[in-house]
Amino acid sequence: MTTTWGVFTGTSEPHDGISALPPPPPWRLAPPRENKAVSDGVEDRPGGTYRAGPPEIEAVNAALYLRRPLLVTGPPGVGKSSLADAVTRELKLGEVLRWPITTRSTLQEGLYAYDAIGRLQDINIQKLTSDASVDLSAIGKYIRLGPLGTALLPSRTPRVLLMDEIDKSDIDLPNDLLHVFEEGQFTIPELARIAAKQPEVEVLAWDSQPARIVQGRVIRDAFPLVILTSNGEREFPAAFLRRCIRLTIKQPDRAQLEQIVAAHLDTWFPAELRPTVDMLITEFLQRRTQAGGNLATDQLLNAIYLASQRVGVQTHADLLDMLMQSLTS
Repeated sequence: MTTTWGVFTGTSEPHDGISALPPPPPWRLAPPRENKAVSDGVEDRPGGTYRAGPPEIEAVNAALYLRRPLLVTGPPGVGKSSLADAVTRELKLGEVLRWPITTRSTLQEGLYAYDAIGRLQDINIQKLTSDASVDLSAIGKYIRLGPLGTALLPSRTPRVLLMDEIDKSDIDLPNDLLHVFEEGQFTIPELARIAAKQPEVEVLAWDSQPARIVQGRVIRDAFPLVILTSNGEREFPAAFLRRCIRLTIKQPDRAQLEQIVAAHLDTWFPAELRPTVDMLITEFLQRRTQAGGNLATDQLLNAIYLASQRVGVQTHADLLDMLMQSLTS
C-alpha cells in the first residue's frame, strides 16, 4: 500500500511536513488531570460524550441511594471507566479519584503513604543543626493520602473513586476493602500515636489539596461512590459481591454506536462523508461479530477520525485491518 496522506514518508529526507498535522481527535484533547485540584466548572471535564443507557443509569442511582460500591463488568472499550467521568460531570462531584489496580496493589496503598525514611533523615539533620525540639506537626509533610483515603475525607457531597481493573488485584484485596467500604473510616497509626500531643495534622490528599486529620482518623461524611471495573477475568468472593451493586455493560448496537460517533465526531465530518461513516460502522459490526465481540468502540472512532481527515480508510485494506484488529489476536 502506498501512503499518500501521512506526514511521515519513510524517505529519510528531512522536511517540514509536521506542520500539516491536523488537530488531534477530540478524545485526545484534554490534558492529564491526575492529581489536579478540584475544578470549579464542568465544561472541561471528561465524560461529556458518554451516553449512558437505562441499565447504567439505574445502577448508578442504586449505588448512590444505597451507598454501595458499583462493580462494572464488560469487555474492554465499552465505557466502564468513562461512566465515572460521566457521573462526576453531571452531578458536579469534582475530579474522579483514579486508582489503577495491579497485582501489587494493597489496601495500604489506597489509603495513604508515609515516607518514614525521609522524615527520619530530616529529623537527624535538624538535630545536628539545631537545638530546637522536633515539631510533631511536621509529620504531615511525609504523609499523602491515597485515592481511597482521599475519597473518605469529610465532604458535603460524595467523591467518585474509580478502581480500574479490580480483577487484576491480589486475591486478598477485595476482602481487605470490605471493612473500609462498610465503615467509611480508617486510622493513620503514625498520627494516632501522637494525637495526645498533636491532635490535628495537615497532610496532602491525592488530588494535591491539603487535608486536616483529627486524632489520626479519617471519617467520611458522605459515602463516596466507588466504581470498580472488571473485564470478567476472575471471580470475586461472595462477601465482596454481596456488598456491591453489579452492572454488566454490553457491546453497543448500531443505534448506540451512531450516538457515540455523533457525540465524539459529529462536527468533524461534512455531509458528503456520512456514507463513509455508515460504511465504517457496518464494517466494524461485521468484524466485531467475526472476532467474537473482541473489538472496542474506540477502534471504530479511530477509523472514522482518519476518514474525517480525508484518509481513504475504506480503500486502504491494510490500514483498516490495522485499526480493527481483534483485541485477542
